[in-house]
Amino acid sequence: MSPTFTNDKQIGVVASFSELVTTDFKGAMNALCWHRNLEGDFKEIIAQLQLKENITEVTPKDLLALQLSKQGTSAREIILTDLQLLTDFGAAPVLNLLKCYERDTDFDFIATDVYSFHVDRSPIATDTFLCTYHGAASDIIANDQAVPKAQIPEIRTQLKALHNGPAAEFEDFLKENYFDLHYQAQPNATPTNLGVGHLWRLAVDHPTQQVLPCIHRAPVEKDGEYRLLLIC
Repeated sequence: MSPTFTNDKQIGVVASFSELVTTDFKGAMNALCWHRNLEGDFKEIIAQLQLKENITEVTPKDLLALQLSKQGTSAREIILTDLQLLTDFGAAPVLNLLKCYERDTDFDFIATDVYSFHVDRSPIATDTFLCTYHGAASDIIANDQAVPKAQIPEIRTQLKALHNGPAAEFEDFLKENYFDLHYQAQPNATPTNLGVGHLWRLAVDHPTQQVLPCIHRAPVEKDGEYRLLLIC
């Protein structure tokens, strides 16, 4: 039985990797979920990895060097398979051991870090893939439940003051500084948590995209718990 989501018009559910990469986004649907119940001890993998920075890339070689139990080995095989599937598809997946992302403290009236609801933009046709194997998971939100921060009057006024240039160049200024990518959830919004173990494909803003890009945000990490995240 397929799971149900609050924003069911936004999310499509598939049963295989093949479906995940071949199903077209359409209408309000700009997120696809390969819904999985993974077996294996991903926490054991994290316990054996060494965090070198707040975000540390973990390579297949790093994973293969670990001495794991049967459950840990099962978890490793799942990750290696996911990495290979995405690589064969033509993506460039990265596995991160993550303590936290850098916070944006430049402005007190608008945040542009990944903890803020935002969309991804690319000059070429692509999608964002992600899977949280352990730890807090990201949220997405329906496009009609959020507004661009740069369109909120009080924020827009401060952005114009920050720009302090010709009005004709203001929109370019927003794009150059990524202000136009960030969104504010409306008071009645109901974000969807992406959960653990599921492989997601999210629509990206690019010239040939037929749907609105998927608005998402990184979660606030749990104290003392690292995230294990595949992303590309």
